[in-house]
Amino acid sequence: MTPPAAANAARPWQPGIAIRLSVVFHIACLAAVVVRPQWWAWVLAAFVVNHVILGLIGMWPKSRMLGPNMLRLPEAAARRGEIALTFDDGPDPEITLQVLDLLDRYQAKASFFCIGRKVTAHPDVVREIVRRGHSVENHSQRHSGLFGFFGLRGLRGEIAAAQNAIAAATGRPPAFFRSPMGIRNPFLDPVIARLGLIYITWTRRGFDTVSRNPQAVLDRLTRGLAAGDVLLLHDRRAGAAKPPVLEVLPALLQNIAAAGLKSVSLPMAMR
Repeated sequence: MTPPAAANAARPWQPGIAIRLSVVFHIACLAAVVVRPQWWAWVLAAFVVNHVILGLIGMWPKSRMLGPNMLRLPEAAARRGEIALTFDDGPDPEITLQVLDLLDRYQAKASFFCIGRKVTAHPDVVREIVRRGHSVENHSQRHSGLFGFFGLRGLRGEIAAAQNAIAAATGRPPAFFRSPMGIRNPFLDPVIARLGLIYITWTRRGFDTVSRNPQAVLDRLTRGLAAGDVLLLHDRRAGAAKPPVLEVLPALLQNIAAAGLKSVSLPMAMR
């Protein structure tokens, strides 16, 4: 049985602005029904519209309306000229190791947002990530396409299971969480707050899992590249003969060095 992960310090949960406004709106609607029962159809329609709006907000990865969302590194890291390379959806027994070799070649550090079930399947790869000085973070247990529809219990189970899997492989639980595809719902923030996790998305992403043009992926990541940026790539196969990340990463690392920037892991950036 996988031992439970050592707990990060829980942080107080403070509802995001969209949640606070939604609560006030619900109270107003209920009061309206009490005062004017004949308005029930309009109130019901308003409830539906409210939840549709919350759903749309949750599909906007860079939104902070549902809770804190780290889009860039802290100012202190930016002043040091640091950026963060992050890789989602691993570990992959072939691709991740090649990514590690490229990072070593350019003396760069990164953070890998790993899927719990893949960590359990390839613990040796995860340990190699840590051995080479990178960090392993939480990207859910299964990377379910229905993640955005999970309730409190489902979210807690998914995220805690991945925490346990990663802690069992590395000896240390992750400090950061990124949701599958960057989708979240109003139940997510109280769960990660209780687990002591920092929610993070990105400054810019390469769309390397959907683009067949490595140059287009590189351009998305380097256009306007600046200290403090958080960049997103994927260390998994995406249907191409050669995974785009392996074609893009050398040129990206060269661009980072030419700009006088330094790629660090997320824990390094927080010091």
